[in-house]
Amino acid sequence: MVNLRFIARQMTGAKRQCAVFILCVALSMITLVSLGSFRESVESSLLRDAQSLHAGDIIVRSHAPLPPSVEKEIATLAQNGQAKSARLWDFYSVVQKVTGEGSLLCNLKVVEPGYPFYGRVLLGSGKPLADVLKPGTLVVEQQLLDRLRLHLGDSLKVGNATLVVRDVVLQEPDRPVNFFSLGPRVFIAAADKEALGLIGVGSRVEHVTLLKLAHQGELDAIAARLTAASDETRVRVATYKNAGSRVKRFFDNLLFFLNLSGIFTLLLSGFGIQSTLFALLKEQERTIAVLKALGAKSRFIIWHFLAVTLVLGAVGTIIGLTGSFLLQRFLPALFSGLIPAQVTLQISSGAIWQGMLIGLLVVLLFTALPLYRLKEVKPRAIFGKEDAARIWSRSTWVIAGLGALFFLSMVLIRLRDLKTGLYFMLALVTLVLVSYLLAALVLGLLKRSRPGNLALRQALKGLFRPHNASLSIIVTLSAALGVIFSITLVEKNLDASFIESFPPGAPNVFLIDIQPDQKEGVARLLGAGAGYYPIVKGTVSAVNDKAIDPEKERQSRGDNLGREMNLTYRNDLLADERIVSGATLFRKDWGDTLQVSVLDTVLKMHDMKMGDSITFKIQGVPMTARIASIRTRTSSGFTPFFYFVFPPDALAGAPHTIFAAVRVDKNRISSLQNQVVARFPNVSVIDLTETVVVFGRIMGKLSTIVRFFTSFSIVAGVLIVVSSVFATRYARIQEAVYFTILGARRGFVLAVFAAENLLLGLVSGAIALLMSQVASLLICRKGLDMGYQPYPADSLLLLAGTTLLVVLVGLAVTLPLLRQKPVTFLREQSDE
Repeated sequence: MVNLRFIARQMTGAKRQCAVFILCVALSMITLVSLGSFRESVESSLLRDAQSLHAGDIIVRSHAPLPPSVEKEIATLAQNGQAKSARLWDFYSVVQKVTGEGSLLCNLKVVEPGYPFYGRVLLGSGKPLADVLKPGTLVVEQQLLDRLRLHLGDSLKVGNATLVVRDVVLQEPDRPVNFFSLGPRVFIAAADKEALGLIGVGSRVEHVTLLKLAHQGELDAIAARLTAASDETRVRVATYKNAGSRVKRFFDNLLFFLNLSGIFTLLLSGFGIQSTLFALLKEQERTIAVLKALGAKSRFIIWHFLAVTLVLGAVGTIIGLTGSFLLQRFLPALFSGLIPAQVTLQISSGAIWQGMLIGLLVVLLFTALPLYRLKEVKPRAIFGKEDAARIWSRSTWVIAGLGALFFLSMVLIRLRDLKTGLYFMLALVTLVLVSYLLAALVLGLLKRSRPGNLALRQALKGLFRPHNASLSIIVTLSAALGVIFSITLVEKNLDASFIESFPPGAPNVFLIDIQPDQKEGVARLLGAGAGYYPIVKGTVSAVNDKAIDPEKERQSRGDNLGREMNLTYRNDLLADERIVSGATLFRKDWGDTLQVSVLDTVLKMHDMKMGDSITFKIQGVPMTARIASIRTRTSSGFTPFFYFVFPPDALAGAPHTIFAAVRVDKNRISSLQNQVVARFPNVSVIDLTETVVVFGRIMGKLSTIVRFFTSFSIVAGVLIVVSSVFATRYARIQEAVYFTILGARRGFVLAVFAAENLLLGLVSGAIALLMSQVASLLICRKGLDMGYQPYPADSLLLLAGTTLLVVLVGLAVTLPLLRQKPVTFLREQSDE
């Protein structure tokens, strides 16, 4: 039987510890339920509106005109009344004002009547797109009008055609997230496609055919027929049910990283729960000893304190769920500009049940060791005599093993990726282990130090008082802060390298879709210093005669071999390239064997090495080449690079376009763009100075989101600081009383405890800063292939902020303990 009065007395007698325990449980619940609900809201919304998101039942995509076999199959479906089709062409091009100077890179979508089959293009006038978009007209985003200072009814030159702006597009169904766009959207009627003169051989155009079926039951069968009609990997046939949208891919990747943060917070919250329970049980140690002296069994005591933890866990769960509901109201603002209009955020019942289950397991797991240790409390503890508890025992190892298994399961459930989950667990163990080793080393040095200042000397002794969780606090805070510091430093390096300024000498203007006969004319406009690179479109179909599965490749979070590649040809290395395998770019001793040089980045996408064969499809023609060399880049940023480089005689005869890169004075970019567009309307000029503004805005938004969820880890660390103070409450009061009796003033006592918290904050921050500098260096140099700056001033500010936070929190919790009168404390001791 459970004694309810006993449970109530334990909770009311340790209100502060119970409050911290509840907050730790609530903290873990908030992150779990919020992220789980967010994922389900996005996925359910995308599934519910899948037809609108893709504007059709079946979507056929290609970067070149569809093969005749596919065109014939689509025509047959239309003749038989099985489906209606509508084509669209999506690409970038520069539009130009007809009167006055002014041009702008835009995202053009040329559409046939019937588009979209599902959903609606929302126009400023409220009219249907079909009623507004007629031959000779345009529908544009407001951004274009604002930047070129145009109004409805004005004309724009697009390629070789002059068209009139008729309306403003506010939203389109199959483009729900537009923050990656390099320019505003422009809709053009398909009747004007030929007049534009922008779509030619080798042009960067996505050819899309949408089909609306007469009978939904034929969806999979018709999709299979279309797939069978084309044996080329460059043609992708998907239904609205299985087509992976950019939106879903983006949110999958974002939620992947947020879930990493959530699991880390869950771990820290668990440590907070454990630390707080140790503090609570320490306060009740004499009560427990009395119960044992009166004949109570350990099982009886453990069961009652387990009931206490379950009640506190239930209260924390309720508060956590309430916090999750409140957070859902805040998330739309946090994710503003990233969430598609169709997504409605709401708390998911599945996420609630999953969160409650995980919360219960966390409470049971992290309270197991403190509750098990109740068996070690002896009746002699009534007189203040304690036995030294073994830190590592068989029970400790069993509980630690169960904890590791639980968190591995959590990683697999939340990340849905075994390999990545194992890497994350390894990284997490490494992070905690490094934090532990550095913290133990520093504490060992501090323990042997003998400072001259009395307050500092006493503060150092305070770090090692019995039951003080100095090591746990430092490990927890340094690990959590190390993650946040790393995010900050990487973001600042990204800003410096790509956003605030371009690397010296790097090109800031790209020109694409230059036709071979236009190269000389473009070169006269650009002048000296421009680089020209031939581009041949192709796909990788096999490696060592083993076929590549494009769909499987595209499931990778990074780049992959499932997409269409930009191939090039030359005999020399670029200025920022060097060979890491092989003596030269191509081998002369291989005779007539077709050769290819591969960038080392490709080796991360697929297992391959020198001498292996790669089969490409270029314009539908298979071509197998052997790897003659492997290259790497010696710089980063905006300098052009290519995964695959062929000898000139291998690809020179293939249809190709030319890509140009040049550095232009910022004040000349607009003028250059106008000149190029005026003479060569098909050539797109990309101003990278504007592109990086978009990139910077995205990075800033994503950094804010990641910091927000990572900040929960800091809160968990702070709660561990608070629980540590509670765990040593008696010792702290005793120290303060003895200081006072010996004549110390209140200011000295405050200085001792402030110095103790100062040391905790400094050590935690310094270890976090050291780990973050190393981690950021590796991420920037190895992961992002760019230079690295340590930013000492910003680093010191992070360290100072951390230290101040720990000092303020520690003093806020300690000050109430110092108010106890020495006489009252001594009387209580004599009574005992």
